[in-house]
Amino acid sequence: MKLTGFADEAGRDLDTQIRATKELGWSAISCRMVDGVNLHELPQEKFDAVADRLDAEGIQVPEFGSLIANWGKKISSDFDITLAEIERAIPRMKRLNTQLIRVMSYAQEAWGEDQQEQERFRRLREIVKRFDDAGLTAIHENCMNWGGFSPEHTLRLIEEVPGLKLVFDTGNPLFQRDRSKPEPSPWQDPWEFWTKVRDHVVHIHIKDCISPPSDGVEPIYTMPGEGDAKIPEILADAKSRGYDGWVAIEPHVATVFHVKDQSQVDWQQCFDSYVDYGKRMDQIIAAL
Repeated sequence: MKLTGFADEAGRDLDTQIRATKELGWSAISCRMVDGVNLHELPQEKFDAVADRLDAEGIQVPEFGSLIANWGKKISSDFDITLAEIERAIPRMKRLNTQLIRVMSYAQEAWGEDQQEQERFRRLREIVKRFDDAGLTAIHENCMNWGGFSPEHTLRLIEEVPGLKLVFDTGNPLFQRDRSKPEPSPWQDPWEFWTKVRDHVVHIHIKDCISPPSDGVEPIYTMPGEGDAKIPEILADAKSRGYDGWVAIEPHVATVFHVKDQSQVDWQQCFDSYVDYGKRMDQIIAAL
C-alpha cells in the first residue's frame, strides 16, 4: 500500500502542501484545492504553474478530488456544468499523469422525496464513459450523495453504470444513516459497508470519527485508529485480499475541510495535525 493525502488540509497554498508531504517523506498528493480553488477550476496559467512545480519537486498525483456530481450539486442542476468540468479535468489529468478521478452521484434529497434515481444513473453513465474514452477511471465515493445512502445504493450504481469503480472512505459511514434499513435508520457500519463493496474498490480514503449524537450534528473527528472507522481492520482485510493501491488521508481533525469562514482556521494547527496524522498512518500500515 502507498500513502498519499489531501494536503490542502495542511495548507491552502501549494508550497505548504508540498512541505507537509515532504516532511512525511511521501512523494504523492491527492490534488483537490490550491488556494481554495479546485484543480479543474484554476485558470490555465495557474494550473500550468502548479503542474510544473509538482514535477520539479518530484510529487506525483495519484488522484484528482474533483467537484463532479458532488454533495454540493443537486440532481436538478444543469448537466452542462458537469460536462464542462469533465472537459476541463481530462487534459489536466493527462498533464499530471493522473489515472483516477473522484466523482459522486449528486446531493441527497431529503428522505422520502423523489431522488430521481434514473437521472442519476443516466448522468453517471455519461460521466464514466467520457473518462473511459479518455483512458481514465472515474471512482465514486461513499459521501453525502445518493450512492452514500447505503452499501446497497452503492452496489446499485455498480449495476446501473458500466465501468464505474469505487473509492471507499472509512469515516463517511459513521455520520450517515443506512437508508436501506427501516426508520429509524441506524448509522451505517464501516465494516459492513466495506465488506459489501470491497470487490469494486480501487482506492481508499482514510477518515476516522465517532458518530454524532443526532442528525445535523458534526461528528467528532479523531486520529486514525482512535475512532469507530475500523481503519486497521479494513486495511488488514484489504491487504489480505491483495490490495496494493493508494491510501489517501483526509483527516478533518484540526478543522472540517468544508468550513465556510476560512479566516477562523488555525493553519499551523492544520499543518501539524496533518503531519501527525500521516505519521500515525505510516505506523498503522507498517503494523499490518
